[in-house]
Amino acid sequence: MTELQRSSVTKLELNRELSEWLGERDPFETFMAMEGELFRGVTGRRTLRFSIDDRNYFIKIHTGVGWREIIKNLFQLRLPVLGAEHEYQAIKRLTELGIKTTPLAGYGRRGWNPANQDSFLITKALDNTITLEEMTEQWASQPPPRQQLKRALIKQIATIARKLHQNGLNHRDFYVCHFNLNPDVSGKTPFPLYLMDLHRTQLRHRTPQRWIIKDIASIHFSSMDLGLTLHDRLRFMRFYRDQPLRTILQQEESFWNRVERRAEKLYRAHQIDLANFRQQQKEQHNARPD
Repeated sequence: MTELQRSSVTKLELNRELSEWLGERDPFETFMAMEGELFRGVTGRRTLRFSIDDRNYFIKIHTGVGWREIIKNLFQLRLPVLGAEHEYQAIKRLTELGIKTTPLAGYGRRGWNPANQDSFLITKALDNTITLEEMTEQWASQPPPRQQLKRALIKQIATIARKLHQNGLNHRDFYVCHFNLNPDVSGKTPFPLYLMDLHRTQLRHRTPQRWIIKDIASIHFSSMDLGLTLHDRLRFMRFYRDQPLRTILQQEESFWNRVERRAEKLYRAHQIDLANFRQQQKEQHNARPD
């Protein structure tokens, strides 16, 4: 990437394609006003898909959430997402660790006040991929996938989790829906598996145990309806710890029991939310005029 510095910009980094396309135009005036297919819009943040020369990109545009939103999040013991810097650093760190993720194409940050700082993050679109959730959602009702594919997926996810946690990172949304892969991978190993949605990822020198448990419980919870067996769970544990299974079972019973309890709690809460949603849909349907 080529890095540019402008007097009104705290930091700007663009790859060659974006830099050539931008030309002499002001980067912030251009990218903060970018138009495209809207994928997500929340307070202070929009995610758009756009194309340049037949190449697809995603841009996350941050305009600051204001002090009220920051204080509200802190009172709720949640770290607010203040801009694109966090995800930018997470992508760079995962790339250093050899973990595949959405390829970085550009980043910009303007201003120092966290309440109204402007920033954007541009990534290359992973075309022709689907989420792991989309691939596996039929596993519970159809014949199970080939053992080779299932074992390869378990090994890759466990290895990614181990690399994250050994290097001071945790994802905070470590679910099967946040992995992307090519839909035509049956019988093809190894194959690329991409970890997505890094905007809440935490980076430290050492990952606290409670956040490790949250990540592992999250991937466990999100795979509970996929028809995985006990052997599949044990295989994940072995690859995650990179140790003999007997050693893990003898020395880490308390850790894995905590993971199981948290995963079951998440699953119960999800089932309640799902039941409430279905009830609301039913009531709305019944309330329609004939």
